[in-house]
Amino acid sequence: MKELVARLIGRKTKINLISATIGIVYLWFGMLKFFAGVSPAEELAKATISRLTLGFLAPEISIILLAIWETVIGLLLIGHLFEKFALKLALIHIILTFLPFLFFPDLVFSQAPFSLTLLGQYIIKNVIILGVLIVLLKESNKLRS
Repeated sequence: MKELVARLIGRKTKINLISATIGIVYLWFGMLKFFAGVSPAEELAKATISRLTLGFLAPEISIILLAIWETVIGLLLIGHLFEKFALKLALIHIILTFLPFLFFPDLVFSQAPFSLTLLGQYIIKNVIILGVLIVLLKESNKLRS
């Protein structure tokens, strides 16, 4: 019994650490978007959101909404608050980050389908975050049951 408790505490601590580190990334990238011209993803994000919303949202509004979304995810993951909700928000967000591969292939590929531009590399690293978010969501279900 003592071993099981130690193992659960150890697993919970690891999950919290991983969640917080992903939260730091979200918080950092989200905060950058509050300041015009600071985020390297700003123009791509505005163009992607514009395409996704059929131009309904003004770019200046869309980037602030994205900044709020990412910052909230970051704070929730760092603070381990509403974890399941935060992880679902993050999953939706991270999946949407791959849309430029469909919307703007000329910006993400130097030679399709394998040679990525720096922007494409910036996006493809999100595969790691996607995998981690899936594991965290699965683990959060295990720890609650």
